[in-house]
Amino acid sequence: MKRAQLLRIAFLLLVSAAAACSMVSGTLLGFFRPEASTKAFHPTAAGLTFAERVGYQRSIEEVYWRHRIWPRNSGERPDPKPSLDAVMSQAQVEKKVADYLRNSEALEDYWQRPLTAEQLQAEMERMARHTKQPEVLRELFEALGNDPFVIAECLARPALSERLVTNFYVHDQRFHGELRRHAETDLRAHHIVRQMKQTSGKYSEIELVKSDSAQDEENRGDETGLKMNSREWDENVHKLAAMFGGAPITQIKTGVLSSLQEAEGRYYATAIVKKSKDRLRLATVEWRKEPIESWKAKAENQMRKVMAVTSNNYTLPTISDGASGCTDDTWTATTNAPSGRFLHTAVWTGSEMIVWGGHDSWNFVNTGGRYNPSTDTWAPTSTANAPSGRTYHTGVWTGSEMIVWGGQTRLGQGNTGGRYNPSTDTWTSTSTANAPSGRYLHTAVWSGSEMIVWGGSLLNTGGRYNPSTDSWTATSTTNAPSFRESQTAVWSGSEMIVWGGYTGSYLNTGGRYNPSTNTWVPTSTFNAPIGRYYHTAVWTGNEMIVWGGETYDGLVNTGGR
Repeated sequence: MKRAQLLRIAFLLLVSAAAACSMVSGTLLGFFRPEASTKAFHPTAAGLTFAERVGYQRSIEEVYWRHRIWPRNSGERPDPKPSLDAVMSQAQVEKKVADYLRNSEALEDYWQRPLTAEQLQAEMERMARHTKQPEVLRELFEALGNDPFVIAECLARPALSERLVTNFYVHDQRFHGELRRHAETDLRAHHIVRQMKQTSGKYSEIELVKSDSAQDEENRGDETGLKMNSREWDENVHKLAAMFGGAPITQIKTGVLSSLQEAEGRYYATAIVKKSKDRLRLATVEWRKEPIESWKAKAENQMRKVMAVTSNNYTLPTISDGASGCTDDTWTATTNAPSGRFLHTAVWTGSEMIVWGGHDSWNFVNTGGRYNPSTDTWAPTSTANAPSGRTYHTGVWTGSEMIVWGGQTRLGQGNTGGRYNPSTDTWTSTSTANAPSGRYLHTAVWSGSEMIVWGGSLLNTGGRYNPSTDSWTATSTTNAPSFRESQTAVWSGSEMIVWGGYTGSYLNTGGRYNPSTNTWVPTSTFNAPIGRYYHTAVWTGNEMIVWGGETYDGLVNTGGR
């Protein structure tokens, strides 16, 4: 037997042993080639086994988990950060590998565009060139032995295959053409507003309200109106005009449907029901496309089970220099982001930014995305079991999950929510038993074991949500601040501090809530900033700093500690 063959057999035996070990210990530390050459040639026979890929995936997850924020700086979580094994099972790691292999197979089977070595090399170079966290990317490369073949297969392939499959699927008429033709037939038969409910699509209405106009005070009590500032109003009016051939909004007749429009997840048509200088009431009928998750599940049975192995003389890219990967005081665009929206939420996990929900001008959306700055890549959040689309909701990060709650939905103010686990890309609904009443423009903080929501919708009630038991406990109203909305809230380490907001007047009052005793203490008004709402607040470690917002005199650039 030739020496090369013996070495190859030894190599595979070592891989199998290491992978098996990883299933017991949950770790595959850097694998066994930390000093791989910057060039590595792998013949076709050197494809990675599923077990090897799973071992490498766990190494990647270990890096991300090390950087995950376990909120303790302000005393939020008294418990130590658990190991990766405690939060991610072997089956969940295997599912991640299976998912990106399935995406790769779909590219070849459905679009005849198998990933090439040149594409994977380019994706590695893009990551290295555009990373916003070079120190994290270096850790990822090291965890994969600095082997360009392994990096191409286990880091570049998952990101690139997810991006391409999503982009190809969204507008592929082979999958959505029948739905489009059905929607067009529906619209030809029902082309005026009073017939929209007779279509097979989903009908909804929404009122857009220019909230910073002279009519702001009378608009404020409207629970279903979507409030917009002047810039948001102008942008949406421009989009609406484009749907009707670019005609000025004053020339668009009420009661007439637009032509069929296409978005990432749906086909839709819109009509103006009623309009005035500061209000637009819109009716929309939509036909939802099949979610990509359910399509993948069905398509899996029709795809080949063997994926062609790419092979090439890969080169390990040079990661951009600099402590942060960014040039100070500059902006860099992200690509392949979720669809445009506003009034959404965002949390930072320590390794990813997760954005979710909001409004896309015509629809409350329940989609989102995870942005990884180390690889400069986006991944969509699952819509399976996700909460309904909403705006003005809140989102907090617990250390392992993002919890979103409340907000304004197409049905009004809601008291529903969901817990999103980015490690498994899964949603779990929050209980509504004993939950606070539906609301929006409220606040939420994470205390270390509970999410505390308070106020909003001109209320002074709230609740503490415990994700471990999926249960709610009401917050006391004794000595609580007056009812309000659009206030701010911070967590000090032992108390939630709420301040400011609107209650028919602009407030400079607040309160400190202690969840251990379920009691409130008012904040001093001596030397407090002038009353305001839509301001911001942060906790420094010993002080709350508030700044900006809107007062009786308009927008302000003042604040206080």
